[in-house]
Amino acid sequence: MKQGRETTQEERIAIVKDCLENGSNFGETAIKYNVSYQQVYTWVKKYKQLGEAGLEDRRGKRIAEQEPRTELEAARIEIEQLKHKLYLAEMERDLLKKLDELERRDAFRK
Repeated sequence: MKQGRETTQEERIAIVKDCLENGSNFGETAIKYNVSYQQVYTWVKKYKQLGEAGLEDRRGKRIAEQEPRTELEAARIEIEQLKHKLYLAEMERDLLKKLDELERRDAFRK
């Protein structure tokens, strides 16, 4: 199996367009551009779903920091942000409950 190489977004776009022009011959395109068959297949699939934005390298980036490419991604990002806010609010509530409990206990002892 051929090992892939690093590519820029412009290279990926050119490779995908060339592959589509040649009737989606993934193997031939992979050999021509010295990339793996799987890379070409994946890029073409993402290009068909999301266009050129689907070929962006988004590895190592948190979901909340990414620019949404679709409405579904935008909804997922919003859900993650709301989950985080809820987590922080619950932590604050629990901390305040514990503080109130400790203050009452200290008042009772006096």
